[in-house]
Amino acid sequence: MLQQTKEWPMSFMNAVTWDGPDQLKQTSVRVPTPVAGEVLLRTTRVGICGSDVTILKGHHARAQPGIVLGHEFSGIVESAPGGEFAPASRVAVLPLISCRDRNEASPCVACRSGNEHVCARLGLYGVDEPGALASHVLVRARNVHAVPEDTPEGLEGLAEPLAVAVHAVSRSGLKGGESVAIFGGGPIGLFTALVARHKGAGRVLIVEPNPWRQSVAKSYGFDVAQSGSDPVEQVVEYTGGDGADIVFDSAGHPAVAAAVTGAARIGGTIMVVGVYKEPPAVDLRTVNFAELNVIGTRVYAEEDFAEAISLLAGDVLNVAALPTQTFPLGESAEAFAAAARGENAMKVFIIPTDSTGLVAEKDFQEQNQEELNNA
Repeated sequence: MLQQTKEWPMSFMNAVTWDGPDQLKQTSVRVPTPVAGEVLLRTTRVGICGSDVTILKGHHARAQPGIVLGHEFSGIVESAPGGEFAPASRVAVLPLISCRDRNEASPCVACRSGNEHVCARLGLYGVDEPGALASHVLVRARNVHAVPEDTPEGLEGLAEPLAVAVHAVSRSGLKGGESVAIFGGGPIGLFTALVARHKGAGRVLIVEPNPWRQSVAKSYGFDVAQSGSDPVEQVVEYTGGDGADIVFDSAGHPAVAAAVTGAARIGGTIMVVGVYKEPPAVDLRTVNFAELNVIGTRVYAEEDFAEAISLLAGDVLNVAALPTQTFPLGESAEAFAAAARGENAMKVFIIPTDSTGLVAEKDFQEQNQEELNNA
């Protein structure tokens, strides 16, 4: 748990909380004061992903009403009492919270073995502790990563989802020259394709039913399966009748779980990247007969997050060309709706609408006396 901290006297910030299914609330809360080992950031960019939409709909197992949402975020250092970061530094935040981060006396086996990203009690900013849908956010210093100066403005907000792709490609064992099929052309699927190509994949085919997402994938030079035809047959044909060396399931859809075993070559690898809401049906007989390697992947390790930041520096993958939409904090509901539609933007961001978000106590009392009394 974070240490108890004093609050900045007479300072409040704008924030958006989840108050129950389909309920977002813009409110004002006190700005916490960081102590040694913590950093107070002024939030610059918050990405909305599928798990955030799941929380909004009330389907997340851990999120509780009243939580400040937002786990994909970047910011500017406002205060770092431990001296780890200079004020005004641009940073991205690794949002995972493990046994190590909580300083638990009896860490789980994953944390004891240095695999904190699969901690048995893994938590997340924006789910288990206040997130970044606020003008300011308090985080542990060890979760903060400096952003190189040559990183194009705003790209650091993509570090978290890009790290997912970096980790998935790393775990796939891709060496270079392999044929790759990616089911799901959303942000994670497209990032996985970009990282795989950057790492030397021979051919990459993306299977995505949404025509707009197909067009984005094509704009990046990827081959895309045709809608209306059997995707497995297309993957097999694309690979000369063998099936793909590596198949990435970035969709997390039951129909994809049923198809991926047929899309992989004998002895090939299936990477399960998308998170399923319910256990899907999988053809384990084909896993037996073709001696397939089925590998799970969960979020990312710290080194994957660092690599994602290095790829964003200089925009190695050309993600600056990614179609995005941005909304101010006061239009968070519209931002969530845009993210849920999955069209016209591969990534939706919420950006604070003013330079600081701080409100003097006198003004706050006049604007929101009831919330002040309940603070």
